[in-house]
Amino acid sequence: MIIPVRCFSCGSVIADRWQAWRNHIDAGMSLSDALDEVGLERYCCRRLFVSHVDLIEEVAPFTTAQQ
Repeated sequence: MIIPVRCFSCGSVIADRWQAWRNHIDAGMSLSDALDEVGLERYCCRRLFVSHVDLIEEVAPFTTAQQ
C-alpha cells in the first residue's frame, strides 16, 4: 500500500525518506547506494524499503463523484 511512517522493528521514522529514495532508484542508482544516500543504516529499515510494493495507485485511485 503506502510506506509505513515508522519502522516496524526499531520505531525509527522512515516515511520522509521514501520519495528521495524513489528518485535515486529511478535515476539508476543501485539499491544499496540509494539506501546509503538517504541515510538508512539499520537492516530492519532497509528491509522495509527494499521489500515494499507501492500499490496505492491501484488500490485507491482518486475519483470524483459525478452526480
